[in-house]
Amino acid sequence: MKIISLCPSNTELCTYLGIEDQLIAIDDYSDWPESIQHLPKVGPDLSIDIDQVEALKPDLILASLSVPGMEKNIEALKKRNLPHIIFNPQSLEDIAQDLLTLGEATDLKNEAEKQASKFRATILRYQDVADTIETKPSLYWEWWPNPLFSPGGVNWLSEISRLAGGYNLFEEVNMASIQVTSEEVTEKDPDHICLAWVGVPLRKVNPGLVKKRNGWSDMKAVRHHNIHIMEEPLFCRPSPRLLEGLSKLARTLHPTTTIT
Repeated sequence: MKIISLCPSNTELCTYLGIEDQLIAIDDYSDWPESIQHLPKVGPDLSIDIDQVEALKPDLILASLSVPGMEKNIEALKKRNLPHIIFNPQSLEDIAQDLLTLGEATDLKNEAEKQASKFRATILRYQDVADTIETKPSLYWEWWPNPLFSPGGVNWLSEISRLAGGYNLFEEVNMASIQVTSEEVTEKDPDHICLAWVGVPLRKVNPGLVKKRNGWSDMKAVRHHNIHIMEEPLFCRPSPRLLEGLSKLARTLHPTTTIT
């Protein structure tokens, strides 16, 4: 098949199914794996060049609603009657289901079931260990620094936090993404601050800005030097690569606990 992926997480789903060689174009932000970086780029995920997509005559286009603003891509695909699948994952199980959906669409049902089972099995191993951890630290996840945005309970990062032996400071909010105030964060006084600024290169994520915020220097996370720069690709993209992020987070929170 000739497949075009319109966002990084969809490109990564293809890689986990072993069909990255069927990709004929990708969005500008799909930076993994390295082996497909020679492919034509059809624009950033929020501003896809639909004319270019159509001109490439794909058999299947992988669209997404994982980021607000992607709706216009889907509207354009529907208007032109281009063949596409829409993914909108919010949970880890949704990601497993997306693997199965892609497997059905590409006639790789068996491989998709294998990868989904492997994904779920890894999650269960982490859950078994997390259940034995009595003291679970609180985590403040920051997606954007100004204004402050953080994931709520309807997001995979709340699951990742629990599986790593901690919990998301705002997991009780029944939303995928929420805007919070500086005062709300200082009042909750997290044990750890995890900076995963979406769209910002890792080298530009500056923990020093956090320390300068009014009242933040008194928080436990800052006093104990628990401000962590977390790679966006391993925490903010709904693909099986989240398990790499989970592994890193678990080692950060509980360095003496081993999960195999």
